[in-house]
Amino acid sequence: MNNPILPAAPYTGLDIAPAQFPASLGAGPAFGHESEVRASLSVARRVVVKIGSSSLTDDNYHVSSDKIDRIVDALEARMSRGSDIIVVSSGAIAAGMAPLGLATRPTDLPTKQAAASVGQVYLAHQWGVSFARYGRVCGQVLLTAGDAGKRDRARNAQNTIDRLRQLRAVPIINENDTVATAEARFGDNDRLAAIVANLISADALILLSDVDGLYDKNPIDPTARFISEVRDGNDLVGVVAGSGGAVGTGGMATKVSAARLAARGGIPTLLTSADNIGPALDHAQVGTVFYPKENRLNAWKFWALYAADSTGTLHIDAGAVRAVTAGGKSLLAVGITQIEGDFHAGDIVEILGPAGEIVGRGEVAYDSRTLSSMIGMHTVDLPAGLTRPVVHADYLSNFASRA
Repeated sequence: MNNPILPAAPYTGLDIAPAQFPASLGAGPAFGHESEVRASLSVARRVVVKIGSSSLTDDNYHVSSDKIDRIVDALEARMSRGSDIIVVSSGAIAAGMAPLGLATRPTDLPTKQAAASVGQVYLAHQWGVSFARYGRVCGQVLLTAGDAGKRDRARNAQNTIDRLRQLRAVPIINENDTVATAEARFGDNDRLAAIVANLISADALILLSDVDGLYDKNPIDPTARFISEVRDGNDLVGVVAGSGGAVGTGGMATKVSAARLAARGGIPTLLTSADNIGPALDHAQVGTVFYPKENRLNAWKFWALYAADSTGTLHIDAGAVRAVTAGGKSLLAVGITQIEGDFHAGDIVEILGPAGEIVGRGEVAYDSRTLSSMIGMHTVDLPAGLTRPVVHADYLSNFASRA
């Protein structure tokens, strides 16, 4: 059953009950031991698998049919056990390099987009050929940050992915590098995978690259220590994570960030190498596991905090910061000191503290013109019809307890 991350209609007041959104994402209660997390990963019904560029192309920047066939063999084995698989595939730019005669990954936007437009054709073709060996059809879904940031477009993407699954097709998702600008990008496909996992209410996220798990330093260093589990930020103290390789945009740092982002939405995550895809999808006794947060965000609050586009900014005083974070209260007009931007009721706005620090995001109940006349006013002094909270607690997501 589709479990929508977004309400079916724009916010029009406080008449939309929070019960319309799932209470949490991910499956099962809080985990007490690493073995429980790995067990949940091994039996998860809806699994997002992210695969890095280096795991899909060869040393000459061609799409590798051998690598993709091996990956599809493992995906098919898991699907034959009853799991739904959603693939987040990198590699479009890398796959377009050899056909265009590029020896190194391009750095300018037009060439990257040109390479992606060519590479997407080769990559999608090879995914289709490989899955056809098992009589399966796959469908390509290209997304930009703007698609996830707008209610209607995020819902459409969600519905497309859901319908592909219902039709027993395998969704192959990639960032739409051919049109995404530097200002409107997910940044890397690891973050895209975490956003997608929450968008579709996945039960597990598996991040695959060329490293078998998380180490406290570069794994080529013989003194590097392998980290098998990450419960929270305390397990990452002293960890030095590097950036991407020759054909990728991410690196271990982006994978850790994505894993913690998924954990914030209640999704257990496994980080390992593409060479380990078989055991990763079987018993999950490889790589590094990230525990899902107990105080996980519901689906709407996750979207508002990490994916939605904001159209304005509310500056609030110290008392209001305490109220909406530690107190879990709604934001009232009396706590607002300044507003910026031209926004409408139902838009997502950023909320900043007195020192300019980001407090969170929320769905504003008034347009900017109306709200400008309410700044600093106590509720009892407001005219009739303007006494609702500016951002109700049910529609306010803050960073105070983020992963």
